Amino acid sequence: MSDDTFTIREMCDAFGVTPRTLRFYEAKELLFPIREGQRRLFTKRDRARLKLILRGKRFGFSLEEIRQLLELYHADDQQLVQLTRTYEVACERLADMERQREELDTAIDELKDQLRWGEKMIASMKSQAAS
Repeated sequence: MSDDTFTIREMCDAFGVTPRTLRFYEAKELLFPIREGQRRLFTKRDRARLKLILRGKRFGFSLEEIRQLLELYHADDQQLVQLTRTYEVACERLADMERQREELDTAIDELKDQLRWGEKMIASMKSQAAS
């Protein structure tokens, strides 16, 4: 093994993923390790791609969106197409996340109201039972 390639174990340790995850990403054509028999060797390019995949997943991008964005890397030398499309998808995802946060904030407020009502009902029933 050279400094330019990494074993599946090294990739797992570096990124906190399982071998199954790496094989899954390979099957989805997101990673392209060098195959030596049963052994997989990952390149620096694979490491960079995995970093982007994991970041995209954390932001809620689908694997298909991530795959399409990664494929745009080769569309032009300056990566303008990739960066522009990534920016557009990220803006859409941010809007979705903010909308979800608003819905979650509303649900939390409603649940807090219900819990306060429940506390009052329990206290009232306890005081009635004690008298």
